[in-house]
Amino acid sequence: MPARCIISFSGHKNVRATHKTTIEITTDESLSVRGDCIVGVSSAMGCLGLPHKIRDALQNDSSMAHILFNVQGNVFAVRGRGSSRLTLMDSHDIVLRKSDFACPRTLIIGCSAASIDMPRRMVQSLREGADGIMEMTVYAQGEMDI
Repeated sequence: MPARCIISFSGHKNVRATHKTTIEITTDESLSVRGDCIVGVSSAMGCLGLPHKIRDALQNDSSMAHILFNVQGNVFAVRGRGSSRLTLMDSHDIVLRKSDFACPRTLIIGCSAASIDMPRRMVQSLREGADGIMEMTVYAQGEMDI
């Protein structure tokens, strides 16, 4: 059975979403314009706060993740995979990566999209301070039903 988790976050006036290889949400309350991959602040948790079922599923080389960002009815889907190299130990940040790079902030690797791919209407809503959710579903090998 897939593992599921929903994480709330807020927009910020400095959301740019122009990074070509990553998407990030953070528990930090503010954001500088240099954080071009960050799409949300004041998130409910970082990687370390994820439920154990999600953590265990993501730390498997055969797992696949489907993530939906929902901001004011606008939805953006990202797919990626888990890895036994993921430590999920950062208490502040959650980073989705197109590459295979893994560090304590990395949630998934091999992503299908980055922040630059996020619909500009969604980015504008986030710049205006809209709240959002990141809904994550993690599947074991052969379990994906979407």
